[in-house]
Amino acid sequence: MENQVRQHTIERNTKETQISLALNIDGEGQADIQTPVPFLNHMLDAIARHGHFDLSVNAAGDVEIDDHHTTEDVGICLGQAIQGALGDKRGIKRYGNAFVPMDETLAQVVIDLSNRPHLEFRAEFPSQKVGTFDTELVHEFFWKLALEARMNLHVIVHYGSNTHHIIEAIFKAFTKALDEATQIDPRVKGVPSTKGML
Repeated sequence: MENQVRQHTIERNTKETQISLALNIDGEGQADIQTPVPFLNHMLDAIARHGHFDLSVNAAGDVEIDDHHTTEDVGICLGQAIQGALGDKRGIKRYGNAFVPMDETLAQVVIDLSNRPHLEFRAEFPSQKVGTFDTELVHEFFWKLALEARMNLHVIVHYGSNTHHIIEAIFKAFTKALDEATQIDPRVKGVPSTKGML
């Protein structure tokens, strides 16, 4: 199990976006993030550093229209990379739960790497934008990520009033929960499912 390499690279090229993404689950928190969406860069950097994942993202997209396609497609690629890096999920904890406070905000994210994609998103944003970033894209990002990673993902914001704090707490809670769920547990023999597969 200790020799298992849990990393994956994705190349996605469409008429709307061109994305190269590499993920190492067992990394050191190294981030190399280059997209034309500054706020997304900030959040992806948080995913790498707080989850102890190595994450490289190089993306170009039609941001002259808006940030939607780039944000959505990066979520797709990250989800595919998570699914690819975990393989058959042998030996993992499977479940992860994290609370992250950020000033007045408290966010919680719960993950089941179940191979059954679902997003439950209980969060509201006081502002429609953070800088130039449309806050509705947070839901879009996590919905596409959950779909492609085939994870059961619950996002719950218990309280908060600052939109930037709310979104950042969500991303940090997500990465802490993902870090927990992807950990190798020596007590787990094979795949953590009564069905024998995930």
